[in-house]
Amino acid sequence: MSEFGIRNPACAITAAGIATSGTVRYNFEAAALCEEALRRSEARLTAHGALVADTGQHTGRSPKDKFVVRDEGTEAVVWWENNKAMAPEQFDVLLADFLAHAADKDLYVQDLIGGADASHALPVRVVTEFAWHSLFIRNLLIRPDVDALAHFVPKMTIIDLPSFRADPARHGTRSETVIALDLTRMIVLIGGTAYAGEMKKSVFTALNYLLPEKDVMPMHCSANEGPAGDTAIFFGLSGTGKTTLSADPARTLIGDDEHGWGEAGVFNFEGGCYAKTIRLSAEAEPEIFATTRRFGTVLENVVLDENRVPDFDDGSKTENTRCAYPLDFIPNASATGRAGHPKNIIMLTADAFGVMPPIARLTPAQAMYHFLSGYTAKVAGTERGVTEPEATFSTCFGAPFMPRHPSEYGNLLRRLIADHKVDCWLVNTGWTGGAFGTGSRMPIRATRALLAAALDGSLAKAEFRTDPHFGFSVPVAVPGVDGAVLDPKILDPRASWADDAAYDRQAERLVGMFIDNFTKFESHVDPSVRSAAPAVRQAAE
Repeated sequence: MSEFGIRNPACAITAAGIATSGTVRYNFEAAALCEEALRRSEARLTAHGALVADTGQHTGRSPKDKFVVRDEGTEAVVWWENNKAMAPEQFDVLLADFLAHAADKDLYVQDLIGGADASHALPVRVVTEFAWHSLFIRNLLIRPDVDALAHFVPKMTIIDLPSFRADPARHGTRSETVIALDLTRMIVLIGGTAYAGEMKKSVFTALNYLLPEKDVMPMHCSANEGPAGDTAIFFGLSGTGKTTLSADPARTLIGDDEHGWGEAGVFNFEGGCYAKTIRLSAEAEPEIFATTRRFGTVLENVVLDENRVPDFDDGSKTENTRCAYPLDFIPNASATGRAGHPKNIIMLTADAFGVMPPIARLTPAQAMYHFLSGYTAKVAGTERGVTEPEATFSTCFGAPFMPRHPSEYGNLLRRLIADHKVDCWLVNTGWTGGAFGTGSRMPIRATRALLAAALDGSLAKAEFRTDPHFGFSVPVAVPGVDGAVLDPKILDPRASWADDAAYDRQAERLVGMFIDNFTKFESHVDPSVRSAAPAVRQAAE
């Protein structure tokens, strides 16, 4: 049973096995957690009342330090080529050491839900060492009401102790940092990192493991719903625009990052949003910007000026600055986190090679191909050692969180697309007129106009051409869209380059990367998906 308030001393936390001589604070809300974080000097207040914290050396996830326990239950289910294995005996030692480390700590406990569809929800108890981590995860997951808390029984427990240091020789880890998931006992141990996103992604990983057995498709996507009840989902890796493009004032936001698609439609896994804030502005993203000026929002690694005003253009700590806020901080957010079956699927890529068109229509086979590919590109300067555009392929647009083989998710998605006759689109939010450094970033006004035309059905009636390299359908023109908003030249990437031959060489290079990446999936897909692969074709004159 859950409860509110403080217990002390020698309190045992139900379902976690933790006994501590410190103080345990259960289900504290935002005001009390902010007070705690300030009292403990974990964080500071901004000029507008948000809480800002630094995550130390880890300013992002640590995928190389993530492990899944390999036991009888997971042996034949988990995609071990993508998930590092930990022996049950090693996890047992790690768990015992976590419990010993927590024995004298003040702790914070939140009882929360992953999944807005009650049929598929995962009750999660999150035990944290930091007060600001407790506020973060309270913002990000679904907060049960008082009646639900009175009967709360966790099915998963996360123990988050940033001050814990793993011992590679003792625990079988790579470093002092560890994220270890026992998907049989549903226990997650996070140590050696203060990056709060590890908690939310652990819940996502667990749901990705559990839901396919129930014919529910877990997705790394944002989702929104139009006035007519038309649902759209947006797949995309970090930096491709999932959060930005789904936060449309004309549509209801279902969620910005993680969803399931089951028999009743789409449902959010979360109760909040975790948005990137680097170069955030009130003009380009007014809804998200407004949340950074709300009490209860958590800012990560954001630089403050002398007046404690966030400087979102300052990436000196990291380019991965973030804000975490409850979903209802967005004015047009869904109150239920649920919507009907999607009418449109958008796959987002930030193509820094300048090859992809701003939008293309995909067949179901092409949609599965691009879903399994999960392409985007890093640009020079965003990471150490990246000096030119670099292709990134993250299968299912979320490989680090996929315990099962990608083909299992891909086949489930393809079946759902066919069953519900969903239109699929590939949208490039990256570069046009040349690669990064020569071309320019795709204008967000143009992207929004193309998306609006796709979602209202008018784009499907446009004239299309077949892309000579990728084989998908690209609109020649978009009826009803002002030329000042959408320069028609943008629709044809080759025509937007100053040098046709340079474009052709770049396109051939990217096609080769796609082909090389997909070789590992060829034996898992049928001929129609294999035939959806791009090829070096004669470019149109």
